[in-house]
Amino acid sequence: MMHRTIRLTWLTIVLGLTAPPLVAERNLIPSLESIPDVCSERPNEPNWMENIALRDAYQRVLVQDIYRAQSMERVVETGSCDCAARFPTWDSAEGTFRENHAGANRSEMLQASDIYNRRANELRPQAKTICEAAGNW
Repeated sequence: MMHRTIRLTWLTIVLGLTAPPLVAERNLIPSLESIPDVCSERPNEPNWMENIALRDAYQRVLVQDIYRAQSMERVVETGSCDCAARFPTWDSAEGTFRENHAGANRSEMLQASDIYNRRANELRPQAKTICEAAGNW
């Protein structure tokens, strides 16, 4: 019995020395704050988008997709990737949504999102090259 107690004590010491400290585990917890690496002072989304009901989230996604496509287009067309070109105000994307898609149903908006996503993805390699050269990627 004593031999078993000594072995358990020794095992406890060894495991205690080899186990990672709790502080390291706490450092692995992701932060809820999201601070971008580039252009940290980006414009906020319009309030209505941030407060939209979950069942209508596809509308928010569409405006985000429009914004992304317009951003990529602007960078490629101007050859500039300054923060104002890459992350402008949301006015243009919101205007495009209201003028062209506000009356659409869910299915039509999802199709439009797909089109804007494809456009942004087509332009992404060119925009990435321009933005990497400017240090804004």
